[in-house]
Amino acid sequence: MSDCIFCNYNKSEIIVENKLAFAIMDKFPVNEGHALIIPKRHFPFLFEASEEEIKAIYSLMHEVKEMLDIQYEPAGYNVGVNVGYYAGQTIKHLHVHLIPRYKGDVENPRGGVRNLKQALVEYDG
Repeated sequence: MSDCIFCNYNKSEIIVENKLAFAIMDKFPVNEGHALIIPKRHFPFLFEASEEEIKAIYSLMHEVKEMLDIQYEPAGYNVGVNVGYYAGQTIKHLHVHLIPRYKGDVENPRGGVRNLKQALVEYDG
């Protein structure tokens, strides 16, 4: 797609790639080391990915995690995919967020991604 920022990404900013996907550092990071894993084929939603593309993305997630472990030494990770406008997807090209988490980066990390919005039912797990 001619207007897709991921289809037209500056190849020099790719940190690792394989046949079907590549990884870059997020230009608007949530935390230091925030990376994106992106399939090379243009399609908007996770549920449209082939099994081979999912495996390629998963493989790169592990490679990027190893790189981030060495460079940033995070205490944990969040992995996220926004699917559709109402889930917060603003770029219509699948991308997986790999976000390093650090001790003290939020006051109480309990619940992780569950803290995105008010829960429908109180979570105590």
